[in-house]
Amino acid sequence: MNIYQVDTFTSNTLSGNPAAVIPLDNWLPDNLLQKIARENNLSETVFFVPVGEDFHIRWFTPTVEVALCGHATLASAYILKTELGYSKDEITFKTNTKGDLKVNINDDLYTLDFPKETFEEVSSYPEELVSGLGVAPEKVFKGIDYVVILKNEEDVKAVQPDLSIIKSIDTRGVVISAPGDQVDFVSRFFSPQNGIDEDPVTGSAHCLLAPIWQQLLSKSELSAQQVSTQLGHLNCQVGESRVYISGKAALYIKGEIFI
Repeated sequence: MNIYQVDTFTSNTLSGNPAAVIPLDNWLPDNLLQKIARENNLSETVFFVPVGEDFHIRWFTPTVEVALCGHATLASAYILKTELGYSKDEITFKTNTKGDLKVNINDDLYTLDFPKETFEEVSSYPEELVSGLGVAPEKVFKGIDYVVILKNEEDVKAVQPDLSIIKSIDTRGVVISAPGDQVDFVSRFFSPQNGIDEDPVTGSAHCLLAPIWQQLLSKSELSAQQVSTQLGHLNCQVGESRVYISGKAALYIKGEIFI
């Protein structure tokens, strides 16, 4: 089978978030898909199968299948457009859990059309959130993830989480975020619950982060960086029920795997 590794939310390889992309003609058994993802040992391995002019897409971490992944969807669109001859500027991906997802392509910019996540600000939250991060929050929001707002970008970069504690928190993951020095907001994302200690750049988390920062900053168009060691750049636009997340990508590997 053909395999590609794409660095996403970046213009250059060796930065952003890598995803393994494996196009299929037909679905393989689920346990085999999971074993391939485990072998790749990236935060996400994505598989897709043609469905008419669209594609059925699924995403796997090294340990579990996940309901939504932004960077691997961007990587899939990039491979379809640059390597597999897909000629249209809009690609529809059909999912098991989130309906249809669209990716719009404008030159080298890929825009994810994803569902907007709901959230609420909470004053009561698990003590493990504070002890696991080692910082006192300015604000805490809860949606699919806990989002902990810190004072500034330097505070976000300085956090050294205790992942064994974070893993016990009953959400998909924990996000820390703050106003950015050069962008509207910065973030980091931890999801040991799903086999990902720290994800370099998390598109799906911005379905939650962008609406929160829309509320905090009173603006719908937002620039963002995920300040992991691999650094990713995202532009977000918040609509009524959708979030539009734009970024670039770069091909790092293409080859074959043998099963």
